[in-house]
Amino acid sequence: MASRSAVSASGRWLDGIRKWYFNAAGFNKLGLMRDDTIYKNEDVKEAIRRLPENLYKDRVFHMKRALDLTMRQQILPKEQWTKYEEDNFYLEPYLKEVIQERKEREEWAKK
Repeated sequence: MASRSAVSASGRWLDGIRKWYFNAAGFNKLGLMRDDTIYKNEDVKEAIRRLPENLYKDRVFHMKRALDLTMRQQILPKEQWTKYEEDNFYLEPYLKEVIQERKEREEWAKK
């Protein structure tokens, strides 16, 4: 039982650090999500291309709003900030698929 409580305590501690970093990074104050801030390499570009239209439009909206706020040197009102619990990784499944396909192509090319 003691080890189980230690694991849950360390999990809560790590979750606290994740929430602190999420807020310290500042992108949530512009209405961005974590996946909006990923560096665009070829895999990410392909994953973005594969997004469904509604997710792609949401991404474009987040980016344009953040750019506009940055140009005006403002942030959103606190009630409009992206909350840690609301930050879903919408790009991750598409990115994993693209990376897996690229690795399979590379393996196939070796043969």
